[in-house]
Amino acid sequence: MNNLISLKNISKSFSNNKKINVLKRINYSFTKGKIYSLVGPSGSGKSTLLNVLSLIDKPTTGSLLINKTPVNFNENTKNDKIRSSKIGIIYQQNNLLPDFTALENVYLAGLALTNDKKNSIERAKEIIQTMGLSSREAHFPSELSGGEMQRIAMARALINKPEIILADEPTGSLDHTTAKEVFNVLYKLKNKNRLIIYATHNRFFANMADCKLEMIDGNIKAINARIK
Repeated sequence: MNNLISLKNISKSFSNNKKINVLKRINYSFTKGKIYSLVGPSGSGKSTLLNVLSLIDKPTTGSLLINKTPVNFNENTKNDKIRSSKIGIIYQQNNLLPDFTALENVYLAGLALTNDKKNSIERAKEIIQTMGLSSREAHFPSELSGGEMQRIAMARALINKPEIILADEPTGSLDHTTAKEVFNVLYKLKNKNRLIIYATHNRFFANMADCKLEMIDGNIKAINARIK
């Protein structure tokens, strides 16, 4: 199998009066071209794992490899570039900039990788069109519905053509019908060169993945895989 991300003995601890072990020696590899769901109770480590995978959080121990190359978590500038070029992140709260239009929210993310504003705007328009929201380009977030805002957030995550898409409860604040529409868009992003990982509390959406991973007490305890 073509492993895009490999975790080797990944642990993550926090100290708040006492030491809290959130992730505990996780060993797992994620395969390119597949979609994975992360399920488990609150506090099981789903968000922390996604933060490590996105290079936002540094693991306490262990190593993370992308395309078989170890990540040095002390090289912040290099990791920022990896995140900009390879990783698209979708949050539960869309985190759109309220004073910028939908188009601006998307193309500004493209400028993190290149200073070519014209090209970034063109790519942003193309991606927004694939989301079915061309008519909403000039609207501000406050003028969009919840589902529209999340699709713009997805477009923003796609602007730099990432190999890896990470989503933390991407539909947690949406009603079921709207959430289903957003997940259908997410699943259309699957291709043979891309890895998608998302955390969800919704069993229906979790079961849509190629592989469902259950996190319990900081580790991957149960795996329901349909990967061939």
